[in-house]
Amino acid sequence: MSTEFDLGALLAERGAERYDLHARYLNPQLPRMLHTIGFDKVYERAEGAHFYDADGNDYLDMLAGFGVMGLGRHHPVVRKALHDVLDLDLADLTRFDCQPLPGLLAERLLVHSPHLDRVFFGNSGTEAVETALKFARYATGRPRVLYCDHAFHGLTTGSLSVNGERGFRDGFAPLLPDTAVPLGDLGALERELKKGDVAALVVEPIQGKGVHEAPPGYLRAAQELLHKHKALLIADEVQTGLGRTGDFYAYQHEDGVEPDLVCVAKALSGGYVPVSATLGKDWIFKKVYSSMDRVLVHSASFGSNAQAMAAGLAVLSVMEDEQIVARARTVGELLRSRLAALTEKYELLADVRGRGLMIGIEFGRPDSLKLRGRWTMLQTARKGLFAQMVVVPLLQRHRILTQVSGDHLEVIKLIPPLVIDEADVERFVEAFTAVMDDAHSGGGLMWDFGRTLIKQAVAGR
Repeated sequence: MSTEFDLGALLAERGAERYDLHARYLNPQLPRMLHTIGFDKVYERAEGAHFYDADGNDYLDMLAGFGVMGLGRHHPVVRKALHDVLDLDLADLTRFDCQPLPGLLAERLLVHSPHLDRVFFGNSGTEAVETALKFARYATGRPRVLYCDHAFHGLTTGSLSVNGERGFRDGFAPLLPDTAVPLGDLGALERELKKGDVAALVVEPIQGKGVHEAPPGYLRAAQELLHKHKALLIADEVQTGLGRTGDFYAYQHEDGVEPDLVCVAKALSGGYVPVSATLGKDWIFKKVYSSMDRVLVHSASFGSNAQAMAAGLAVLSVMEDEQIVARARTVGELLRSRLAALTEKYELLADVRGRGLMIGIEFGRPDSLKLRGRWTMLQTARKGLFAQMVVVPLLQRHRILTQVSGDHLEVIKLIPPLVIDEADVERFVEAFTAVMDDAHSGGGLMWDFGRTLIKQAVAGR
């Protein structure tokens, strides 16, 4: 007996309850926050780098689902691959056979990291990092992993232990015995390595929080120090990988860097099926999986499922066929250079940095007395309010979705789908210029909204 289920009918009947349902059954603070800043939109559909509301208005996505939507939404090749894999009726996840799709995806991934040999497939970025932490500890026989100040590697307990943001860690102690070192500080790294108990350093080649790149030469020098002290280099490419920064991996911007373990996720999914991969050297995998008794010592219930593998294969195929990496490099440089040119025009605009389509826009203390007073007022209430003042009108007035780069940071991070084009760049630059004009006018709706944010910040203390 078959059960009738009509998803379209369910959404037509209950879709308007979306914010109430979330407030009642899920994270209650999310709808509250969205209502407060006016982000409580109702998007009806999406395609590529754009959302559309019920009236047909389009919104430019400069967030890409925190980097998940590398190819934009509903890429036809990825979509077809998922239809195909469902129609094949595969005997998936039997647990006691070897299906071809995981091997084929691993083979395609490893082409881009020829110094690595094997892959473990999981379901999320934090799971990829957890895998790398476990493998590094077991392979070296050492307990401690180093991470960089301001790093973000995930929110499960192991990856939270190497998270450089106190706000995420508070209240979840005790965590694993790990130690932070400043990004780029080789002396601090060496001092910790000399203690003899370090398994690895895990590092984002470009940190998501603040969009800070490792200094030139740091990754290679760190790798040499780590190997000298028999420790490993883990590159967290969960957000920076798969073309985001204009190379397939961000660590490839520096010659001679060959991490022992590489973590990827997000864009590998095609935006459809959660998937992650931890790539590593043969000797590490063989040490973890050293005997048949240890065949399941590390596994994932949904890891290597057919839908995820099909999505990953389709994504890599699209990236090659549509030259996505080169496109991200070219369009990203156009966007970054156009924005960087504005730093001479706007005193509130302190810096524009990044690589490819991972760009940080930083705001700073203005010189003029009138603007300086308002800036100081915001900073006194809560650091980061000015960046939020920019994000809101970008959406409300210009229908462009962006994000602040982290709590208490005056930085907006742009990580749009890698398929944006020159017209999208022009649209963003025009909108951003209009918002900056308003901010520097000394009045208007933007500063009115700033006063609202100040009241909320003070009330929340």
